[in-house]
Amino acid sequence: MSERTARVAVVSGGATGIGRAVAEAFAARGFAIAVGGRREARVQEAVKALETGGARALGLPLDVSDADSVEAFFAGVEKSLGPADLVVNCAGHARPGRLVEKPPDEIRAEIETGLLGTLLFSRRGIAALLERNLPGDAVFISSTSAVTPWPWLAPYAAIKAGIEQAARSLALECEGTGVRCLVVRVGNTLGTEWAAEWGPRATPALEVWQRLGLIRHGGLLRPEQVALAVVQAVEAPRGVQFDHVSVHPEAPDGDSV
Repeated sequence: MSERTARVAVVSGGATGIGRAVAEAFAARGFAIAVGGRREARVQEAVKALETGGARALGLPLDVSDADSVEAFFAGVEKSLGPADLVVNCAGHARPGRLVEKPPDEIRAEIETGLLGTLLFSRRGIAALLERNLPGDAVFISSTSAVTPWPWLAPYAAIKAGIEQAARSLALECEGTGVRCLVVRVGNTLGTEWAAEWGPRATPALEVWQRLGLIRHGGLLRPEQVALAVVQAVEAPRGVQFDHVSVHPEAPDGDSV
């Protein structure tokens, strides 16, 4: 068995959107895939699709904001597939709204999943690599909002900025170990389930984003395009360390920018 086919990837938030596309992309390259998420039915649906495509796949319940859930997830993966050497952080959710109007519980839930959850998931995955003295990769899905002010998504922007700083800090902590930490910063994307659930409350936010030039044209990335960027970054030769990769949609033909 080659090194590539022996690799094991774990993907938080892997049942839908970018996470599912990432799982499918690495499965197509021979990785065994473990998908984690809160909604068991969606997780198993994703696993079934991966298996139908010929992948060795596993789906387990996962609440990244709960350290016990994270531990149980990794323990299950290690028992069934072996140690993970690719950790991909895709879990997160947000709803648009002015900060002063967002309920405190909603803010807390976004932060616990997006930031705390990313730290807990990465902590467990990276620790296993270091304990086994194995090379590997930890990928952090970020957003343009991490570096560009993004009103009506203030908690989400803060989460992504925190994730990027954490990834840079972890890269230094892991320097010389063979474990790489990589940020993939994503522009406006269609097909992420949490955005599809926004409903009417997104309308005033979209108007503000267009007025400020945050949405400059009608182009949108697809999850599979983001996944391709993740794959290309992970497949960089060992010894190469990316700081981050930014992925943005191209304007459709005829769109003014």
